[in-house]
Amino acid sequence: EVQLVESGGGMVQPGGSLRLSCAASGFTFSTYIMTWVRQAPGKGPEWVSGTNSGGDRIDYVDSVKGRFTISRDNAKNTLYLQMNSLRPEDTALYYCPRNSGLYDAWGQGTQVTVSS
Repeated sequence: EVQLVESGGGMVQPGGSLRLSCAASGFTFSTYIMTWVRQAPGKGPEWVSGTNSGGDRIDYVDSVKGRFTISRDNAKNTLYLQMNSLRPEDTALYYCPRNSGLYDAWGQGTQVTVSS
């Protein structure tokens, strides 16, 4: 069974940092593009970042460039998102869907709230 379990969310003040993790199981993690997608209250999903199977090709949405860093450890079947200089507009539920051409596997998400 394919499983993705996000963790590491929480409430932080503006300017703070969080590190999200996504533990994958039930499939060959190292062969898939992995992504981070977020959904803010009342808004649609927003692609945040993605990395290819080897972790050497990375991209970000413009609003997080220079603040967020995606990485993966294929030996541990884990995807990460280091988030620095957090802003209130980063508040959202963060997911790490698998990308096989479609986002065909999702976890339950982890909530990030940035507020003073």
